[in-house]
Amino acid sequence: MSTTSSSTESLDAISTVRSPDLEPAPYVPPPSEAPRKTILPLKLMDPFRWLRRGAGDLMAHPGIALFYGVAFTTMALVLGAVFRNSPEYTMTIASGCLLVGPFLAMGLYEVSRRRDEGLTPALGASIVCWDRHVPSMAMLVLVLIVLELLWGRASLVVFAVFFNTGMPSTTSVVQAVFSPQNLEFVFAYAVVGGGFAVLVFALTVVSIPMILDRDTDAISAAITSIKVFLKNTGVMVMWGALLTGLLVVAMALPWHLGLLLVGPWLGHATWHAYRGAVQWPADESPANPVENSVASP
Repeated sequence: MSTTSSSTESLDAISTVRSPDLEPAPYVPPPSEAPRKTILPLKLMDPFRWLRRGAGDLMAHPGIALFYGVAFTTMALVLGAVFRNSPEYTMTIASGCLLVGPFLAMGLYEVSRRRDEGLTPALGASIVCWDRHVPSMAMLVLVLIVLELLWGRASLVVFAVFFNTGMPSTTSVVQAVFSPQNLEFVFAYAVVGGGFAVLVFALTVVSIPMILDRDTDAISAAITSIKVFLKNTGVMVMWGALLTGLLVVAMALPWHLGLLLVGPWLGHATWHAYRGAVQWPADESPANPVENSVASP
Protein backbone atom coordinates (compact mmCIF):
# COMPACT_ATOMS: atom_id res chain seq x y z
CA MET A 1 0.00 0.00 0.00
CA SER A 2 2.82 2.35 0.90
CA THR A 3 4.59 1.46 -2.33
CA THR A 4 1.51 2.36 -4.37
CA SER A 5 1.10 5.63 -2.49
CA SER A 6 4.76 6.50 -3.02
CA SER A 7 4.49 5.82 -6.75
CA THR A 8 1.40 7.98 -7.02
CA GLU A 9 3.12 10.85 -5.22
CA SER A 10 6.13 10.53 -7.54
CA LEU A 11 3.93 10.71 -10.64
CA ASP A 12 2.13 13.73 -9.21
CA ALA A 13 5.46 15.43 -8.60
CA ILE A 14 6.61 14.76 -12.15
CA SER A 15 3.36 16.06 -13.62
CA THR A 16 3.48 19.14 -11.40
CA VAL A 17 7.10 20.10 -12.09
CA ARG A 18 7.77 19.84 -15.82
CA SER A 19 11.22 20.54 -17.08
CA PRO A 20 11.45 22.66 -20.23
CA ASP A 21 13.79 20.02 -21.65
CA LEU A 22 10.91 17.54 -21.71
CA GLU A 23 8.78 19.70 -24.04
CA PRO A 24 8.39 18.19 -27.53
CA ALA A 25 10.73 19.71 -30.08
CA PRO A 26 9.17 21.62 -32.96
CA TYR A 27 8.79 19.74 -36.20
CA VAL A 28 11.62 20.30 -38.64
CA PRO A 29 10.96 19.02 -42.16
CA PRO A 30 13.65 16.82 -43.65
CA PRO A 31 15.94 18.41 -46.21
CA SER A 32 14.72 18.31 -49.78
CA GLU A 33 16.19 15.61 -51.97
CA ALA A 34 15.59 17.66 -55.14
CA PRO A 35 18.68 18.83 -57.02
CA ARG A 36 19.84 22.20 -55.77
CA LYS A 37 20.56 24.81 -58.40
CA THR A 38 23.31 27.38 -58.28
CA ILE A 39 22.89 30.89 -59.64
CA LEU A 40 26.18 31.73 -61.29
CA PRO A 41 27.88 35.12 -61.39
CA LEU A 42 27.96 36.59 -64.89
CA LYS A 43 30.35 38.84 -66.76
CA LEU A 44 29.51 41.74 -69.05
CA MET A 45 30.72 39.83 -72.10
CA ASP A 46 28.43 36.85 -71.45
CA PRO A 47 25.42 38.27 -73.36
CA PHE A 48 27.53 38.50 -76.50
CA ARG A 49 28.58 34.88 -76.00
CA TRP A 50 24.90 33.90 -75.74
CA LEU A 51 24.14 35.75 -78.96
CA ARG A 52 26.99 33.99 -80.73
CA ARG A 53 25.81 30.57 -79.60
CA GLY A 54 22.26 31.44 -80.55
CA ALA A 55 23.47 32.34 -84.03
CA GLY A 56 25.14 28.95 -84.20
CA ASP A 57 21.86 27.20 -83.40
CA LEU A 58 20.05 29.30 -86.01
CA MET A 59 22.55 28.53 -88.76
CA ALA A 60 22.57 24.83 -87.87
CA HIS A 61 18.79 24.56 -88.44
CA PRO A 62 17.69 27.45 -90.69
CA GLY A 63 14.45 25.75 -91.73
CA ILE A 64 13.19 25.51 -88.16
CA ALA A 65 14.30 29.08 -87.51
CA LEU A 66 12.41 30.30 -90.58
CA PHE A 67 9.18 28.70 -89.34
CA TYR A 68 9.37 30.53 -86.02
CA GLY A 69 10.54 33.72 -87.72
CA VAL A 70 7.43 33.73 -89.90
CA ALA A 71 5.29 33.19 -86.80
CA PHE A 72 6.87 36.12 -84.95
CA THR A 73 6.61 38.38 -88.01
CA THR A 74 2.94 37.51 -88.47
CA MET A 75 2.19 38.33 -84.84
CA ALA A 76 3.91 41.71 -85.19
CA LEU A 77 2.04 42.53 -88.40
CA VAL A 78 -1.33 41.66 -86.84
CA LEU A 79 -0.60 43.67 -83.70
CA GLY A 80 0.55 46.67 -85.73
CA ALA A 81 -2.49 46.56 -88.02
CA VAL A 82 -4.87 46.42 -85.08
CA PHE A 83 -3.10 49.31 -83.35
CA ARG A 84 -3.37 51.50 -86.46
CA ASN A 85 -6.96 50.68 -87.40
CA SER A 86 -8.71 49.67 -84.17
CA PRO A 87 -6.57 50.74 -81.20
CA GLU A 88 -9.32 49.78 -78.78
CA TYR A 89 -8.58 46.12 -79.54
CA THR A 90 -4.82 46.42 -79.15
CA MET A 91 -4.81 45.05 -75.60
CA THR A 92 -6.90 42.06 -76.69
CA ILE A 93 -4.51 41.17 -79.50
CA ALA A 94 -1.53 41.77 -77.21
CA SER A 95 -3.05 39.30 -74.74
CA GLY A 96 -3.29 36.78 -77.54
CA CYS A 97 0.37 37.34 -78.35
CA LEU A 98 1.23 36.75 -74.70
CA LEU A 99 -0.67 33.47 -74.90
CA VAL A 100 1.11 32.27 -78.03
CA GLY A 101 4.53 33.90 -77.66
CA PRO A 102 5.90 31.83 -74.75
CA PHE A 103 4.94 28.59 -76.46
CA LEU A 104 6.68 29.67 -79.67
CA ALA A 105 9.76 30.65 -77.68
CA MET A 106 9.76 27.29 -75.92
CA GLY A 107 10.00 25.59 -79.32
CA LEU A 108 13.24 27.45 -80.00
CA TYR A 109 14.55 26.55 -76.54
CA GLU A 110 13.82 22.91 -77.33
CA VAL A 111 15.94 23.08 -80.48
CA SER A 112 18.87 24.54 -78.53
CA ARG A 113 18.38 22.06 -75.69
CA ARG A 114 18.51 19.08 -78.02
CA ARG A 115 21.65 20.43 -79.67
CA ASP A 116 23.28 20.80 -76.24
CA GLU A 117 22.49 17.16 -75.50
CA GLY A 118 23.84 15.93 -78.83
CA LEU A 119 20.39 15.11 -80.21
CA THR A 120 18.97 16.03 -83.60
CA PRO A 121 16.30 18.76 -83.35
CA ALA A 122 13.07 18.35 -85.30
CA LEU A 123 10.39 20.92 -86.11
CA GLY A 124 7.55 18.64 -85.02
CA ALA A 125 9.14 17.93 -81.65
CA SER A 126 9.78 21.62 -81.05
CA ILE A 127 6.17 22.54 -81.83
CA VAL A 128 4.72 20.14 -79.24
CA CYS A 129 7.49 20.31 -76.63
CA TRP A 130 5.20 22.32 -74.32
CA ASP A 131 2.59 19.55 -73.96
CA ARG A 132 4.29 18.15 -70.83
CA HIS A 133 4.45 21.57 -69.20
CA VAL A 134 0.94 22.91 -69.70
CA PRO A 135 0.09 23.58 -66.00
CA SER A 136 3.29 25.53 -65.35
CA MET A 137 3.09 27.43 -68.63
CA ALA A 138 -0.58 28.24 -68.06
CA MET A 139 0.20 29.73 -64.65
CA LEU A 140 3.07 31.78 -66.03
CA VAL A 141 1.01 33.06 -68.97
CA LEU A 142 -1.78 34.00 -66.54
CA VAL A 143 0.67 36.08 -64.52
CA LEU A 144 1.87 37.79 -67.70
CA ILE A 145 -1.67 38.62 -68.77
CA VAL A 146 -2.49 40.05 -65.33
CA LEU A 147 0.62 42.23 -65.52
CA GLU A 148 -0.37 43.34 -69.00
CA LEU A 149 -3.83 44.32 -67.79
CA LEU A 150 -2.32 46.25 -64.89
CA TRP A 151 0.03 48.00 -67.32
CA GLY A 152 -2.94 48.88 -69.53
CA ARG A 153 -4.81 50.33 -66.57
CA ALA A 154 -1.78 52.34 -65.49
CA SER A 155 -1.38 53.63 -69.06
CA LEU A 156 -4.99 54.79 -69.08
CA VAL A 157 -4.35 56.73 -65.89
CA VAL A 158 -1.35 58.44 -67.51
CA PHE A 159 -3.44 59.32 -70.56
CA ALA A 160 -6.27 60.61 -68.37
CA VAL A 161 -3.88 62.93 -66.54
CA PHE A 162 -2.32 64.44 -69.66
CA PHE A 163 -5.25 64.24 -72.11
CA ASN A 164 -8.28 65.56 -70.23
CA THR A 165 -10.30 65.83 -73.46
CA GLY A 166 -10.70 62.09 -73.78
CA MET A 167 -8.75 59.16 -75.15
CA PRO A 168 -6.55 60.44 -78.00
CA SER A 169 -6.42 58.84 -81.41
CA THR A 170 -3.42 56.89 -82.64
CA THR A 171 -2.23 59.93 -84.60
CA SER A 172 -2.53 62.14 -81.52
CA VAL A 173 -0.50 59.70 -79.45
CA VAL A 174 2.30 59.64 -82.02
CA GLN A 175 2.28 63.42 -82.23
CA ALA A 176 2.34 63.69 -78.44
CA VAL A 177 5.31 61.36 -78.14
CA PHE A 178 7.40 63.37 -80.61
CA SER A 179 6.28 66.81 -79.45
CA PRO A 180 8.77 68.70 -77.24
CA GLN A 181 5.80 70.24 -75.42
CA ASN A 182 4.81 66.88 -73.92
CA LEU A 183 8.04 65.82 -72.26
CA GLU A 184 6.20 65.28 -68.97
CA PHE A 185 3.81 62.86 -70.66
CA VAL A 186 6.65 61.00 -72.39
CA PHE A 187 8.58 60.75 -69.11
CA ALA A 188 5.57 59.51 -67.11
CA TYR A 189 4.59 56.99 -69.78
CA ALA A 190 8.18 55.75 -70.06
CA VAL A 191 8.48 55.32 -66.30
CA VAL A 192 5.22 53.37 -66.05
CA GLY A 193 5.89 51.23 -69.10
CA GLY A 194 9.53 50.71 -68.20
CA GLY A 195 8.65 49.58 -64.70
CA PHE A 196 6.28 46.91 -65.95
CA ALA A 197 8.75 45.90 -68.66
CA VAL A 198 11.52 45.38 -66.10
CA LEU A 199 9.19 43.33 -63.90
CA VAL A 200 8.11 41.09 -66.79
CA PHE A 201 11.72 40.69 -67.91
CA ALA A 202 12.85 39.73 -64.40
CA LEU A 203 10.05 37.16 -64.14
CA THR A 204 10.73 35.51 -67.49
CA VAL A 205 14.43 35.92 -68.27
CA VAL A 206 15.14 32.27 -67.37
CA SER A 207 11.78 30.94 -66.14
CA ILE A 208 10.44 29.49 -69.41
CA PRO A 209 13.71 27.71 -70.31
CA MET A 210 13.82 26.37 -66.75
CA ILE A 211 10.29 24.98 -67.04
CA LEU A 212 11.29 23.21 -70.25
CA ASP A 213 14.58 21.93 -68.84
CA ARG A 214 13.46 20.81 -65.37
CA ASP A 215 9.66 20.61 -65.63
CA THR A 216 9.44 22.80 -62.54
CA ASP A 217 6.40 24.75 -61.40
CA ALA A 218 5.86 28.33 -62.54
CA ILE A 219 6.37 29.86 -59.08
CA SER A 220 9.77 28.24 -58.54
CA ALA A 221 10.84 29.17 -62.06
CA ALA A 222 9.75 32.80 -61.63
CA ILE A 223 11.50 33.08 -58.25
CA THR A 224 14.69 31.67 -59.75
CA SER A 225 14.41 34.14 -62.62
CA ILE A 226 14.08 37.07 -60.21
CA LYS A 227 17.10 35.82 -58.22
CA VAL A 228 19.15 35.66 -61.42
CA PHE A 229 18.13 39.24 -62.22
CA LEU A 230 18.94 40.53 -58.74
CA LYS A 231 22.28 38.72 -58.46
CA ASN A 232 23.45 39.89 -61.89
CA THR A 233 21.51 43.13 -62.28
CA GLY A 234 24.07 44.91 -64.42
CA VAL A 235 24.48 42.04 -66.87
CA MET A 236 20.74 41.42 -67.00
CA VAL A 237 20.01 45.08 -67.70
CA MET A 238 22.53 45.01 -70.54
CA TRP A 239 21.00 41.76 -71.81
CA GLY A 240 17.55 43.32 -71.77
CA ALA A 241 18.88 46.39 -73.58
CA LEU A 242 20.44 44.19 -76.26
CA LEU A 243 17.19 42.28 -76.72
CA THR A 244 15.17 45.49 -76.94
CA GLY A 245 17.59 47.16 -79.33
CA LEU A 246 17.71 44.20 -81.71
CA LEU A 247 13.93 43.87 -81.67
CA VAL A 248 13.47 47.58 -82.40
CA VAL A 249 15.86 47.37 -85.35
CA ALA A 250 14.11 44.24 -86.63
CA MET A 251 10.66 45.80 -86.41
CA ALA A 252 11.85 49.04 -88.01
CA LEU A 253 12.39 47.25 -91.30
CA PRO A 254 9.49 47.19 -93.79
CA TRP A 255 6.82 44.67 -92.82
CA HIS A 256 8.88 43.86 -89.71
CA LEU A 257 10.88 41.45 -91.85
CA GLY A 258 13.82 41.69 -89.50
CA LEU A 259 11.92 39.40 -87.12
CA LEU A 260 12.43 36.55 -89.58
CA LEU A 261 16.03 36.47 -88.41
CA VAL A 262 16.12 38.30 -85.09
CA GLY A 263 13.16 36.48 -83.50
CA PRO A 264 14.64 32.95 -83.73
CA TRP A 265 18.13 34.27 -83.01
CA LEU A 266 17.08 35.81 -79.70
CA GLY A 267 15.04 32.73 -78.83
CA HIS A 268 18.08 30.48 -79.15
CA ALA A 269 20.25 33.01 -77.31
CA THR A 270 17.79 33.09 -74.39
CA TRP A 271 18.28 29.37 -73.88
CA HIS A 272 22.02 29.91 -73.59
CA ALA A 273 21.40 32.78 -71.17
CA TYR A 274 19.54 30.34 -68.92
CA ARG A 275 22.30 27.75 -69.21
CA GLY A 276 24.89 30.36 -68.39
CA ALA A 277 23.07 31.75 -65.36
CA VAL A 278 21.66 28.62 -63.67
CA GLN A 279 23.71 25.53 -62.90
CA TRP A 280 22.34 22.16 -61.80
CA PRO A 281 24.35 19.28 -60.27
CA ALA A 282 24.24 17.30 -63.52
CA ASP A 283 25.80 20.25 -65.34
CA GLU A 284 29.04 19.80 -63.41
CA SER A 285 29.94 16.58 -65.18
CA PRO A 286 32.47 16.82 -68.02
CA ALA A 287 29.95 15.26 -70.40
CA ASN A 288 27.54 18.15 -69.89
CA PRO A 289 29.59 21.32 -69.37
CA VAL A 290 27.79 24.37 -68.08
CA GLU A 291 27.72 27.48 -70.22
CA ASN A 292 28.88 29.98 -67.68
CA SER A 293 31.20 32.89 -67.81
CA VAL A 294 34.26 30.74 -67.17
CA ALA A 295 33.56 28.50 -70.12
CA SER A 296 35.82 28.84 -73.09
CA PRO A 297 34.48 31.08 -75.87
